[in-house]
Amino acid sequence: MILGRSERGKPPVEPVTLKILVAGGFGVGKTTLVGAVSEIRPLRTEETLTEAGRPVDDTSGVEGKHTTTVAMDFGRITLREDLVLYLFGTPGQERFWFMWDELSEGALGAVVLADTRRLEDCFAAVDYFERRGIPFVVGVNCFEGAARYPVDDVRRALDLDDGVPLMMCDARERASVKDVLIGVVEHAMARSADRRQTVTT
Repeated sequence: MILGRSERGKPPVEPVTLKILVAGGFGVGKTTLVGAVSEIRPLRTEETLTEAGRPVDDTSGVEGKHTTTVAMDFGRITLREDLVLYLFGTPGQERFWFMWDELSEGALGAVVLADTRRLEDCFAAVDYFERRGIPFVVGVNCFEGAARYPVDDVRRALDLDDGVPLMMCDARERASVKDVLIGVVEHAMARSADRRQTVTT
């Protein structure tokens, strides 16, 4: 069904729009994830990695990476006729973290992408969303050639609260990414319902 149209005889549906952040370490697949699922051509702010940035851009484990996001990635996906997600991919390097506060304003929730070869790179994103009370799920991007670990082992390594969903995914595959985004929306809605119940009791 085309967005904004509805069945014959029914008024057009005005979709609810929700903002989702995609965060994680340098080279973890944030730009790839946004591009895999966006129904519009994603807005990307990528620049070529340079020799000058070598001391601060650790490419170990992602030696094939030649560009980096310097502001944000932006994409859009319609989950249902009445539900549209706007995706904002955050820059991964520490020198661009000052932008996170601006990007997170009004966000429903977030995806923290993790790479089992460099789990420590996503600690900052996990800490950021925990401190600000923004609901998030962890998506473990299953890179080719990377060792596969049981979900419980990854959860312990990240020291995640039991209530934080952790999902295996492939940032290149639309269906896999869509499952993760649905997980974010469901988790955020459940958190919101819990808070409302706490207030009324």
